[in-house]
Amino acid sequence: MKKFYSAVLTAVLSLGMVGVVAGSASAGTKLRIGASPTPHAEILQVANEVLKPQGYEIQVVEYSDYVQPNMALESKELDANFFQHKPYLDDFNKEKGTSLFSMAAVHYEPFGIYAGRTSSLEGLKNGAIVAVPNDTTNEARALLLLQAEGLIKLRDGAGLTATRRDVIDNPKKLKIEELEAAQLVRALPDVDIAIINGNYAILGGLKVKDALAAERADSVAATTYANILAIRKGDEERADLQALVNALKSETVKKFMESKYEGAVVPAQ
Repeated sequence: MKKFYSAVLTAVLSLGMVGVVAGSASAGTKLRIGASPTPHAEILQVANEVLKPQGYEIQVVEYSDYVQPNMALESKELDANFFQHKPYLDDFNKEKGTSLFSMAAVHYEPFGIYAGRTSSLEGLKNGAIVAVPNDTTNEARALLLLQAEGLIKLRDGAGLTATRRDVIDNPKKLKIEELEAAQLVRALPDVDIAIINGNYAILGGLKVKDALAAERADSVAATTYANILAIRKGDEERADLQALVNALKSETVKKFMESKYEGAVVPAQ
């Protein structure tokens, strides 16, 4: 417990992280789960109510970035985390030499194109500024959505590793700017459009129904980029983690996602 509180304090001081404890601190087997504040921490709080009768309790530790929750999981400060999709996890494992594992796909968050200084895709002028996430997997996803809308064309085979260097046709000479995903919402007044991750769009008060375009539910990206519960490889048989997966896939949690997020968070099949 001392180690846990020390880890939380360090993260708060260095990253502006906020720790949230779901449920009381006295009963049940506790699971420490790292998560993005929205929607992941909110979903975990609902899952906690499903788990309590089974003798488990979730402690949700919120992170404001995409790196520290994986490092905390690798160093055994967390039992699992819930904030990312598998392509990002795979890329992270390669870059950092970690051995994290996707235990289950929980939901996906459609990427959307949101208006900044320009209110429609048809109104984009030559040289318009388009902001996209700067991490490899999410940049590719943003570029694929731009391609689906006919705004650019990517090199054949670029797929899920595409970057702006793979753009081979750009009729409007769009200026594609790579920004940290967490900064995209606040950048909207300074760019013409931005392609924004679902969780950051929700956190910034944006709604998918108001997006200029969004990924289709049956698109390759939507299924590929399902958000996952990540664990350390070798922990797959832990009864508490299996119970957590069942809770996250329960009807209670599915109904919460559908009613709370209005299409911005869609339960995985």
